[in-house]
Amino acid sequence: MEIKQVILQTNKMNETKRFYTDTLGFSLIKEEEEMFCVAIGSSEMVFAKTDEKVSPYYHFAFNIQSNKFDEAKSWIKERVNLNTEDGKDEADFSFLQAHSLYFYDPSGNIVEFISRHAISEAGDKLFSSKSVLNIGEISLTVPDVQYVGQQLIDIGINERNNRPLSTTSLNFMGDKTTGAFILLVQPGRRWIFSDKISAVFPVEIILASGERITLNEQGFNIN
Repeated sequence: MEIKQVILQTNKMNETKRFYTDTLGFSLIKEEEEMFCVAIGSSEMVFAKTDEKVSPYYHFAFNIQSNKFDEAKSWIKERVNLNTEDGKDEADFSFLQAHSLYFYDPSGNIVEFISRHAISEAGDKLFSSKSVLNIGEISLTVPDVQYVGQQLIDIGINERNNRPLSTTSLNFMGDKTTGAFILLVQPGRRWIFSDKISAVFPVEIILASGERITLNEQGFNIN
């Protein structure tokens, strides 16, 4: 599985666009009155304007090369304040063979840089936004994990270790070989390295294989 494009909602369009293009330096691919799109390595992230009083927020992760974590951390600390958990500003996921760091964007999204040890190393080129490989994770918060999880399994997106779907913890739906996952979770779970609780907000995920996964006011759909 590979994530081609993610479409999120925001009520802070201008601040969020400046953050991703000016502060972090990602390339602006497209901009209209009600949306903008930036390149995240081989993936694309779209922010669509919403006038809702509730501020949507999501958790997502960007994949970086396995030998670039320390360099990426120094680079990002020059631009944002890192989130902390138990006094630490990074996570060592030994069971995943990965390191991560977290920060907020102006929309309140929990953004993660993750260095998966299985992803090949990079050369000597200095880290920049162009070093980010792709979107590696996107949250999908739904009221019924069992139903949605089965829909994903039916199109070949399985839990990473083929474990039963859980209603109390994160379900990593995706592919360990590509490092791309949909984080399937029910509302009410705190996202680590944040004070945010998982909540249902509209999102659209387009896979490189062509499937379009949509969660909106009409419900959940795959086509």
